Amino acid sequence: QVQLVESGGGLVQAGGSLRLSCAASGRTISRDAMGWFRQAPGKEREFVAAITWNGGSTRYADSVKGRFTISRDNAKNTVYLQMNSLQPEDTAVYYCAVDLRSYYSVRLFIEVARYDYWGQGTQVTVSS
Repeated sequence: QVQLVESGGGLVQAGGSLRLSCAASGRTISRDAMGWFRQAPGKEREFVAAITWNGGSTRYADSVKGRFTISRDNAKNTVYLQMNSLQPEDTAVYYCAVDLRSYYSVRLFIEVARYDYWGQGTQVTVSS
């Protein structure tokens, strides 16, 4: 079983930046794809970014492409989301998740149901 803990959220003005972290424990995630999702009030949880087990490939939602960067440090069992040029529409609870079925795969999935374990989320609020 994997435990995921997100951190780094907060309140930021439009145009600002935040760096989210997702620390895993219980087992290594070095073989697994990882994803970031977000959920705004009254909306469905949506895909933000994903990264393969070795960081060799990434995938982004169109809404964040060019502004957000996903990365990972397998030695620290941690995944990051660097968010730049934040806008009020980025306001949401951000979740990280692990795709245990990926196992050294180069494929990345955007579907919520694909991911097996989730963190508790971290709130990101962007003021205008």
